[in-house]
Parts: sequence; C-alpha cells; structure tokens
Amino acid sequence: MKKYLYIAALAMVMMPAAAQETYQNAAVVTEDLNGTARYVGMGGAMDALGADISTISSNPAGIGLFRSSSVSLSAGVVSQQDAKRFADGYKTNLSFDQIGLVYATQWNSTNYINFGFNYHKSRNFDQILSVADGLNGASQNKATVIKRDQGLLYVEKNNKPDFDRAYSSCSVLDALYANNLNYNATDQKWYSYDGEEYVFDRMHDGYVGEYDFNLSGNVKDRFFWGVTVGIHDVHYHHYGEYAENLVGGLGGVPQSFGLTISDDRRIKGQGADVKVGVIFRPIEESPLRFGLSVSTPTWYDLKTSSFTTYKDNTGVYDGIADEYKFRLYTPWRFNLSAGHTVGDWLALGLGYEFADYSSMDTRQLTGEYTYDGGEESESDNEMNRHTAKTLKGVSTLKAGIELRPDPAVAVRFGYNYVSPMYEKNGYKDTWLGSMGSYHSSTSDFTNWDATHRITCGLGIQSGAWNFGAAYQYSVQKGKFAPFDSYEDQYISNLAKLVDLKNQRHQFLFTVNYTFSLDKNIWD
Repeated sequence: MKKYLYIAALAMVMMPAAAQETYQNAAVVTEDLNGTARYVGMGGAMDALGADISTISSNPAGIGLFRSSSVSLSAGVVSQQDAKRFADGYKTNLSFDQIGLVYATQWNSTNYINFGFNYHKSRNFDQILSVADGLNGASQNKATVIKRDQGLLYVEKNNKPDFDRAYSSCSVLDALYANNLNYNATDQKWYSYDGEEYVFDRMHDGYVGEYDFNLSGNVKDRFFWGVTVGIHDVHYHHYGEYAENLVGGLGGVPQSFGLTISDDRRIKGQGADVKVGVIFRPIEESPLRFGLSVSTPTWYDLKTSSFTTYKDNTGVYDGIADEYKFRLYTPWRFNLSAGHTVGDWLALGLGYEFADYSSMDTRQLTGEYTYDGGEESESDNEMNRHTAKTLKGVSTLKAGIELRPDPAVAVRFGYNYVSPMYEKNGYKDTWLGSMGSYHSSTSDFTNWDATHRITCGLGIQSGAWNFGAAYQYSVQKGKFAPFDSYEDQYISNLAKLVDLKNQRHQFLFTVNYTFSLDKNIWD
C-alpha cells in the first residue's frame, strides 16, 4: 500500500467542534443479526413471512400479519472463538437481546390494525483483538516526523514542538510522539526511530440498542403495510495498548527500548430513523407473498471522549484527554423479500438488502444555532471523500426454512451473507485535513471482508406459550495494519498487513406469550 502526500496543513483554530473518522464510524453503524430465536434461527429471512416481532426493524409490514397480541423476551450468550482475555474484555458474555409487544386489533373479519413496540440490541460490540508482528524498520512514530518534514504540522516554535492542540493541526498521537520521543531538547533536532516488532491488544464492549414503535395493518389478508419509528442508543467503548520495540540512540535515549501507547475511547449518543414497508400476496389462492421496505438514514448525534497516554521504559509518561461532539448520517437501506408456506408444516423465506456506506455523511458542528436552539452542522467534506474511497455498497442475502414435524414443534435453519464494506486497498488516513483526523487517537485499521452466518433453531409451543432457542455461528476475515503506510523516494514506512479471523458463537433463547390462539397466522 503506497500513499503520496498532497495535503497542505489545515488551520483548525476556528473550529469549535469535530467530526469522527471513517473506520470508527463504520464500526458504530454496522448491524448484527439479532432478535428473537425464530428470527435468528431462520437467518433473518422473515421480512415477507412476517408475524415475528423482529421484522419491526427490517420490514414494518411484518407486524401487520399478527392476528393475536403477544409479548416476547430474548436473551443469550455470545462467545468469541480463539480470543484471550484483555483488560476488562472477556471472550464470553451474557447478552439481553430483545423485548417486545404487539397489540392486534381486528376491525372486521378481514382487516387488522396493529401496534407494536420492540427493543433489540442491533449491535453488540464485545470483541477482543490481539496482533503481534515484525516491523522491519517501520514504526508508528515515524509518521509524525514525516508529517513534520512535509510541512503538514504546525509544531515548531523556535525549533521546539508547540503542541497546544487548540492551535495545531496534529493528531493526539502526533502530539504525544513529538513531545516525548521525536524531538530531542538537547540538540533541538527531530529524530525518528526504527521499529523491530509490535504487540497490539484491544477490547471493545458496549452496544447499540434500538427502540422501535410500529403502526401496521392488514387489508383482507392480501396487503399488509407498516411504519416504524426507531430510536437508536449508542454505548461504545474500546481500550487498547500498542507497544513498539524500537532502536535509536540519539539524545540520551537507549539504543534499544520500548514504548506503549494506550487509548481509552467512549462514544455515546442517540439517533433516529423511519422505516416503511409493504407485503402483498399477488395470487389470492396462494400463500406466496413479496415484501418491500425502505429505511431512511439514521441521524446520529454523538459525543466521543478519549484519554490517550504515552509511556516508555525510560520512565517518561504523558497523556492527553480529548472530547467533542459530532453528527453522523448513515445511508438509506432498501429491502426486497419473498416468503412462501406449505400448509402448516413448511415456511420458506428469502431476503435481500442493500445500503451504500460510501455515501455515509460525517458532519461537524458549526457553533451556529437555529431559531429553535438547535446547533447547526455541515458535512466534513475531506473525511466524506475518504469514506467514499474506503467504504462501498453492502449487500445482505438472507435465506431461511422452518419445518414443523408436529404442530407444537418447529425446526429452523438459516444462512445470512453480508458482502464486504471495505475496499481492499482502503486505509485509515491520519494525514487528512479533517477534524476527524485532528482528534484521532489511534492509527490502526482493519479491512474486514464478507461476513458469513450459519444459523439453526428449535421452537416448542405449549398452549399460549412458545419457547425458542437458536444458535448462530458467524465468521469474518480481515486485514489488519498498525498504521497507514508511507513511501516516497527518500523514506519508507511500510506496515505489513496481518490476516485476522473473527469467529463468534451466539446462543439465544426466547419466551413468547400469545394472548389468544384462535387464528392461524400461516394462511
């Protein structure tokens, strides 16, 4: 991976707020396959079949197929394969995943108006990432010196680093490296140090909780419609440690030494979106049905805070605390689906969803206010151009089957495929003239490939009670780099990409109670 610099230093002193960067945003907006045990067990392929509370966020018309009121509750266990404990991160965690209620009202013999509410965990951030590899002379600290040599940092005051960050265009990492390593006060010169190897560990935890409110209807069992308003609640946290073994020897620094950069970041905030959907049966005598749904962008208002520290084995310690607000608008989502049933013993579902993440809009607050007191924002064009080059459209394919060998027993299988979000040659660009880069406190990135999910499940009905269990295995490969690479005719700072594999197991259990059983939801 090669990168050639062309950006002039950006004066940011007048900017009162900031925008986040592409890779961090992508982690926040990615969604998991989660919900009831029935929905997960069928790979999420229920958008046209409906009559499951989890379709409230994928195709709101699915709630219109309920003919009886019901309440459901889901929880389980999520475990990461081949992970080791780091900091407060564990490979296995309990998870409260869903609680929802549908109230069905029958207007006449063929028409229903239904009301629904559901909470589900749309994103579970629990993950541990551990990487160790050689550097072959490249190092994270070199990037700061290269920026300085290219004239991209406003860091000198009488040949001395001046990292009052309110008056500089450097990142948090640049400030720590320049003040504590790269600049030598004895001879007032700048030095970079060659890396021998690195060790990187990070734990992620937290979640995005989605609260959905639904109004839906059934018109003569031929046409179903639905509208859902969603509120998203973000709680993201990561803590990571990046350690380099370096060789140097200038300015009194030992010939061989080690340093550790630790970073603790939290992102919190809320977002809102609107989803509309329809399901229709084109042939009156056939249970075959098709679904279509559209979701607006999720409009997020977020706040992030971080504390980043530098420590080396000479006893030097320094830290920078950072905090800012920003906005993030996700892309539109479009969903097509089909479903078919055979009697009361077989149900088949297919689904396709598309969202163009290259169009994601990262926004910075302007400091100006509207007449109603809200703060205005504007697009961070530099970061958005980087997002357009780094991310791409994502297709999600869903397929599921449910078999009922007995009216009280259901066996389910599903497959869920999510195409890659990242371009293969994408990288985290810490050189951008963007407020997102200015507030960046990490340089690593991972280009994750496609996600494959294989699911199965079991359902048992006893009177008004339904008990479900589901298992989900997901696997995703990726390429990790500790920092973005740089190379020109004078200097090389190339970081090798490392293969990663993230495997996760989920065991999910659902309890559902139906208020009445006098209607058959299959027909």
